[in-house]
Amino acid sequence: MIARALGYGLAAVATVGVGLLYGAGSRMVARARRRAAARDDRGIAPVPSASILKPLHGAEPRLADNLATALDQRGYHAPAEMVCGVADAGDRALDALAGLKTDGPVALRTVIGGRPKGRNAKVGNLESIAAQASGEMLVLADSDMAVPPDYLASLASALAQPGVGAATCLYVGRGDAGFWSRLVAAGIDTHFLPSVELGLATGRANPCMGSTIALRAQTLEQIGGMAAFRDVLADDFEIGVAVRAAGLRVVVPDMVLVHGCADAHARQMLRQELRWNATVAGLDKAGYLGSVVLHPLPLALIGGLLGGGVFAWGVALAALLVRGRIALAACQLDPFGRKATVKLQLLALVPLRDLLSFTTFLGALAVRNVHWRGANMAITAPTSTLKD
Repeated sequence: MIARALGYGLAAVATVGVGLLYGAGSRMVARARRRAAARDDRGIAPVPSASILKPLHGAEPRLADNLATALDQRGYHAPAEMVCGVADAGDRALDALAGLKTDGPVALRTVIGGRPKGRNAKVGNLESIAAQASGEMLVLADSDMAVPPDYLASLASALAQPGVGAATCLYVGRGDAGFWSRLVAAGIDTHFLPSVELGLATGRANPCMGSTIALRAQTLEQIGGMAAFRDVLADDFEIGVAVRAAGLRVVVPDMVLVHGCADAHARQMLRQELRWNATVAGLDKAGYLGSVVLHPLPLALIGGLLGGGVFAWGVALAALLVRGRIALAACQLDPFGRKATVKLQLLALVPLRDLLSFTTFLGALAVRNVHWRGANMAITAPTSTLKD
């Protein structure tokens, strides 16, 4: 009797999750439609000079292709540069720079920064790059992002709004290293995106993501520069906190980027996903625990096994259908488009992806250390401060 009641209870919770995810999918579709209808002429005057700051670390699949998209900013009517930084001259990421075309609208420069001053190596790299940047608008962007040709124009438009201190971007996934990387990309498309959309709709989320953080050079100086974030794991999140503390807003334009996933092995994938989840849990434990409702498929399946009957199995089917709708909405958001075979692969991965996401959701609650760029670091609760 108790097991059956628990089964119905879990199915009921899963029903709420299905409804929330349906709403998130609708927001994704609306975002894609707004993006498709956006005008190329945004009427920004004056257009700020721009520096794209790219911290590099090691060889990544399609690194040169991703960087090339940042150089291809046709129609941006102001001086622009991309400054790539590495910690040492032997970094294999430099090989990707050698073949890039440098005769386009965005100039290319390289900075070799040396040993970072803090525990977060990425921030140390960015600190060295920022010191060499000349743009009025600084764009901090991960190296594994592919961006559309109006990337800089869209960011400049967002920053031109009154009271805005920074702009950050959502992204879809792209598997660059085989099956496991496609599974990671499916998690971005069908779990990360709808979760952020729900957070934005309810006011629970205040995203500021490493995919892109665009801000004025004077704003970065106002919040203490990159040096203020040397010892935090979630540096992107903390930059957003600092911008808001300065009385400015962080906005999310309709533009969506593409994150190239490079996880070639199951262990690599699990390590990264546990790190992502543990970071979120460390920043907002209550919110993280509450997000269990966004895992309706595993909840409904457990409910069915406990005796939830037809109700639980029906909710499980509904959960699959709504997650499939989200997957198709993510395909619609991809700025470079997707072939039919890629869409079908994503749909086929939905059940496995749902179960894996629930597993890593639970597993992250026990994580106390993370592996990041070759180093093992402890997360100090309740913040994201790093300790060796």
